[in-house]
Amino acid sequence: MAPSPLAITTSSINRMVKEEQSYHKEIIQQQARITKLERDGGDENAEFQLKQERQALEETKAVFPSLRQRISDAITKLEDQINGAEGSGSEDEITKAKQAVANAKESLTIEGMA
Repeated sequence: MAPSPLAITTSSINRMVKEEQSYHKEIIQQQARITKLERDGGDENAEFQLKQERQALEETKAVFPSLRQRISDAITKLEDQINGAEGSGSEDEITKAKQAVANAKESLTIEGMA
């Protein structure tokens, strides 16, 4: 049996939230590498490496606006699907969908404060 639209959208939101978390971890790692390069200095290649790391950090940060918009759009879509499925859909799918919406909203709220 093929997954329902509710299940598909739920897993899509879960994937995007995990993707966002992965980018946050990447930023922390990049900032640590930049700090280490700034602190250690070193050879003639250090300036080039520092420039490359800073550029990679900016590119990673640039991903967030579009990713956050996609998460927001998916939340709206999933909430509409939940409203349409209540009473007629699988309770388990609806519960998972509601949890995915809550997790996604929490992710957007936490990042809005950062």
